[in-house]
Amino acid sequence: MIRYLTARLAQQIDEELMSAAGAFSIDQLMELAGLACAQTLATAYRQDIYPRVLVCCGPGNQGGDGLVAARHLGMFGYQPTVYMPKPGNKDIYQRLKKQCENMEIPIIPPSEDIESLRRALHDSDVILDAIFGFSFKPPIRAPFDSVLPLLNQSRLPIVSVDIPSGWDVENGNELGVGLQPNVLISLTAPKEGVKDFIGRHFLGGRFVPEYLEKKFELHLPPYPGSDQIVELASDKTPTKY
Repeated sequence: MIRYLTARLAQQIDEELMSAAGAFSIDQLMELAGLACAQTLATAYRQDIYPRVLVCCGPGNQGGDGLVAARHLGMFGYQPTVYMPKPGNKDIYQRLKKQCENMEIPIIPPSEDIESLRRALHDSDVILDAIFGFSFKPPIRAPFDSVLPLLNQSRLPIVSVDIPSGWDVENGNELGVGLQPNVLISLTAPKEGVKDFIGRHFLGGRFVPEYLEKKFELHLPPYPGSDQIVELASDKTPTKY
């Protein structure tokens, strides 16, 4: 049975992947993760029916995954728009943002006025949520405390990356302030907080070497063919969308 990770264990696996033993760079992992996110959205929401994707990116590595996904979605024929409530300032984040600009992907300028987000939601068919990652700890602070309710109220389908924004990595949405996605793409392995997630659940990040999978007893399912994602079976009633 696949292992669900605590925040500490997820961090430990990330560190080992980027250690001398794992030999991955953050750029490589982010590229593979973002590709998996884009493939998940494309699998769940066909480009001919849901062409306009609002990619919501936080300031950390989760947001970087979203920027990579936006670039790939553009290459897949979607019409992505990037929304960053609070852009990241690291060099890798700025380079990924520049790559989106080079593809002429619209980027909504940061603003305390959320009217720009309202307009973007009105012109979108599906949301990719890459705001908070597994290191998130409540409470939700500004400007995100205004953003998450708007995303939920939009009634647009939501695809969340790794863990829905506003959820605690181990305790889930116990505070009731997180997003309610229809689809979840867990990276590396699912996190403890999403055990009760209802909806389509995919696993992505096809980069975990066999020695690491055995060391942490992850029991990951096989990925089909050349796909970067695999859908996890669920005995729960899926969300309708």
